Amino acid sequence: MNKWKKKLRILAGEFRMFLGEWYGLLFAWGYGVFSRFEAVKKTAARILYRQRGRFARPFVHAGMGSLVALAVTLAPVLANSMPGSQPSMETAGPEELTAIDAGEPGMLTEISEKVRDRVVEYTVAPGDTVSAIADKFGVSMDTIRWENKLASISSIKPGQKLRILPVTGVLHKVSRGETIYTIAKKYEANPQAVVDYPFNNFSDNETFALAVGQDLVVPDGKKPAEVLWSPSKYVAQNTPNAGAVSGTGRFVWPMAGRITQRFSWYHSGLDIATGYGTPVLAADSGTVVVAGWPDNSGYGIRVVIDHGNGLQTLYGHLSKVLVSAGQTINRGDQIGLEGSTGRSTGPHLHFEIHRGGARLNPLELLK
Repeated sequence: MNKWKKKLRILAGEFRMFLGEWYGLLFAWGYGVFSRFEAVKKTAARILYRQRGRFARPFVHAGMGSLVALAVTLAPVLANSMPGSQPSMETAGPEELTAIDAGEPGMLTEISEKVRDRVVEYTVAPGDTVSAIADKFGVSMDTIRWENKLASISSIKPGQKLRILPVTGVLHKVSRGETIYTIAKKYEANPQAVVDYPFNNFSDNETFALAVGQDLVVPDGKKPAEVLWSPSKYVAQNTPNAGAVSGTGRFVWPMAGRITQRFSWYHSGLDIATGYGTPVLAADSGTVVVAGWPDNSGYGIRVVIDHGNGLQTLYGHLSKVLVSAGQTINRGDQIGLEGSTGRSTGPHLHFEIHRGGARLNPLELLK
């Protein structure tokens, strides 16, 4: 029995020695591997640290280039996947033409009632005149004449292609150093009308900066030193003196001055200009519902009056408000002073009349 115990003790001792040798071997091998790994890591870290700024610019540029490429690739897919997606009116330039063909002789050309946001191309049909085409598109004869360089009122013929502007006026290509003010002056137009036209784009919407080479629609502009074919389109109109303080239920002129821009599909009111700070009067009695510049919108400082009969009037771009929201005023009361706040290029009053949210032509209601 003692003999077997002795043998087991010897065997156990040898087994412990065997495990010890294996442990030493594995430890030495593992230590060597990790030592080499640490050496490589330190060397790599030292190189990267030394060269940490060398590849920063190429890395940033490569990253931005990748983002731009990804955006260009995905933009059309995302745009087409949006329900009801259509080309933006803001990116549509006047140089983009929509062809409108007269078709068979004797057939009428159908002109879309949709607001035109660009220049269109029209094919002259037999029997067409410059006057008839101008009436069809709602522009002046001079607008067609200037855009197509017509020598005379009878110098069109069937099959001829004519470029038709969206509105009466001139299409101008911007040159270096030009501004909306110099361009408006050149064509005897109102710079505010150039700003208000919704399809004119600006490099900076705050300063109305222009890009060299861009096409700019100048509403009601006219070529200098030329005899007009349709002068009635450009006759200036002055407003009469504003009404007295007695209410009659009719609208009176809020201010005497020169009408610089009329009501149209892209301009929802009437612009009246005179000296800065001229008093603005209430067109009729009612309750003031807005007085000030509550939303930082293009109207600037303004007054809105509710007349209690479904009608409201708005007086925009004021320099000062003389009333407060909630008070009642009589027809002819002073409500503010003319100014140029908001999206404005110069002192004037922007006047609107609303009925149930719809904007009405003030010239049809003012007395």
